[in-house]
Amino acid sequence: MKKKAWLVIVPWPTVGHLASAVEAANLLLEKDDQFSVNVIVLMRSSDSTLASYTDALTVTDRFRFIKIPMAEADSFDLNLTQNYKAEVKDAVSNLISTSDIPLAGFVIDMFSSPIIDVADEFGVPSYIYFTTTAVFLGLMFHLLVLSDEQKVDLSQLKDSTNDAVFDLHVLSKPLPARFLPYLVFSEEMLSSMNDNTRRCRRAKGILLNSFMELESNAIKSLSDGELPPIYPIGPVLHLESGSGSDGGVYQQEIINWLDDQPSSSVIFLCFGSIGCFDEDQVKEIASALEQCGHRFLWSLRRPPPKEKTMDYPTDYENPAEVLPAGFLDRTAQIGKIIGWAPQTAILGHPATGGFVSHCGWNSVLESLWYGVPIATWPIYSEQQVNAFELVDELGLAVEIKMDYRKESEMIVKAEIIERGIRNLMENYEIRKKVKKMSRKSKIALMDGGSSTCSLGRLIEDLMNKLT
Repeated sequence: MKKKAWLVIVPWPTVGHLASAVEAANLLLEKDDQFSVNVIVLMRSSDSTLASYTDALTVTDRFRFIKIPMAEADSFDLNLTQNYKAEVKDAVSNLISTSDIPLAGFVIDMFSSPIIDVADEFGVPSYIYFTTTAVFLGLMFHLLVLSDEQKVDLSQLKDSTNDAVFDLHVLSKPLPARFLPYLVFSEEMLSSMNDNTRRCRRAKGILLNSFMELESNAIKSLSDGELPPIYPIGPVLHLESGSGSDGGVYQQEIINWLDDQPSSSVIFLCFGSIGCFDEDQVKEIASALEQCGHRFLWSLRRPPPKEKTMDYPTDYENPAEVLPAGFLDRTAQIGKIIGWAPQTAILGHPATGGFVSHCGWNSVLESLWYGVPIATWPIYSEQQVNAFELVDELGLAVEIKMDYRKESEMIVKAEIIERGIRNLMENYEIRKKVKKMSRKSKIALMDGGSSTCSLGRLIEDLMNKLT
């Protein structure tokens, strides 16, 4: 008879990180029935997105949410969870007191690493769940070495980003400094990221949302004994689209429109849950779409007020107010403007032939899964690094503007956007490579696949530590 055990999972409190953590938990639960999972979620009452997501999921004997209220005043500083260690400890203590099976360990989001201290107090191992690429994991440790050992002032690179480069063992090509996350140039934000990276060294292993066939060189270079063991278990995907604010009828309207389009003919533009542009940039995108003449489906969102930095974009009641005069009429036969997008349903539709994306890692993995090539337009976080890896390292995407940064307020001109879209839709070599990687991503999760075997090693490691 198998021994039973349970795990605590502590995601970073945004819906993208939470959804990825839940899907990672599902992979583990499906792989081995000896585990149950409690997901501890820090909840801000004003964040209806998190609440909607958790409320929509089915709670079972083996999968439960434990919700901890989070102060409204908290910003998303990378050491945020430092403030909630006592609450997490109390929640886990209550669970232990009511459980007749042992706690096997904690699985902690890469930005929730302060919770490692809580795992240590309970005397159980902690594992980091790293929601993005092996390349970015390698970059984080490289930046830590530069800061701690070489005493490099990285903020000085802010004004020299056109020619400075980084040689990283996880990349075969030097990474231009202009592709570094903006937080690197902020002393306070870099310090917070370095704190998380130091704590990652204390983990017993790092679960990676990637797979060997996609990032083989980077994953192998991280498995040199200098870091905790790496477990690539991806692609970790949430393939069922939510209903959105307008429910199933809204989604069906989009699918019906796609049904009427030729195979692989539609370019899909979507920039993530917080990606949006001001009116001047919107007009440049519209001009590019009109000039290139390709069919398009565009998720166009209204930016939140500038003083409400924690708010999500919303849908326009009347998109015509920010689009060029007459644009909707002139493109009525080839295009459709939408608000919130059921992204996986669109990417999985046969009519979708290309994806203009912000290069969030969840979106990248979804696009590769469905074999849809990407035109890269990163906006924030690590997305510039993701774009560089996809275009220059792996040859799986084309560029629109890889060094775009939302905070720079640059405007990408219509001719640059048009050139990227044409390259995306007419580059058959990229399309073939992406289709091949799509097949590899599915094989990785099959019995005997690289990620399934990696997950098996993780389970074996957890149970060995338990005994």
